[in-house]
Amino acid sequence: MKSLLSSRPVLWFLFLFNGVVATAAGCALDGVQGITAAAGMGLVSLGAGFGLLQSRGTRSRGTQDHGTQAREAQSRRTPTPA
Repeated sequence: MKSLLSSRPVLWFLFLFNGVVATAAGCALDGVQGITAAAGMGLVSLGAGFGLLQSRGTRSRGTQDHGTQAREAQSRRTPTPA
C-alpha cells in the first residue's frame, strides 16, 4: 500500500484533487464546517506536494550516486599483472 501511495501519479492526483476540493469547500461552506473541511483537505494536498518534492530530490540524487558508485568500483579493481 505504501508503494502505491508514494507513486508519482497518485501523489499528483492527491495534490491537485484535494487542493481543488479545499478551495471549493472554503467557498461553498460557511462557518466552522467550511474552515475545517478546507483545512483538512489542504493538509492532505500539502502532504502530497511535499511527497512530490521529496521524491524528485531522491530521484536526482540516485542518478548522481549511481555514477559515483561506478567510478568507485572501477578505482577499486586491482590491476592484473602483465
